[in-house]
Amino acid sequence: MSCGNHHDTPCSEVLDAVSAYLDGEVPADDALHIAQHFDECAPCLQEFGIYQEVKLLVHRCCGDERMPDAVRERVVTRIRSVTVSLRAETPDA
Repeated sequence: MSCGNHHDTPCSEVLDAVSAYLDGEVPADDALHIAQHFDECAPCLQEFGIYQEVKLLVHRCCGDERMPDAVRERVVTRIRSVTVSLRAETPDA
């Protein structure tokens, strides 16, 4: 994924860190670079929004229960595959 512009932090690195970023688990310097990337890259910001929505839905449904890491990885993988499939089907993608 890319908006076609050069970024100090590549889209792939930002998207790999989105979940940890949302959970406040990235170092402050990395969080600053990720936030700056979102300011410059609409596709990554949109992907971040999807992650935010999923996290809110899971929180509403599961309360404060922590999702096991293996389950989280499967969910993230599935979200990415659905997103890729949707983009492949969209003529504007």
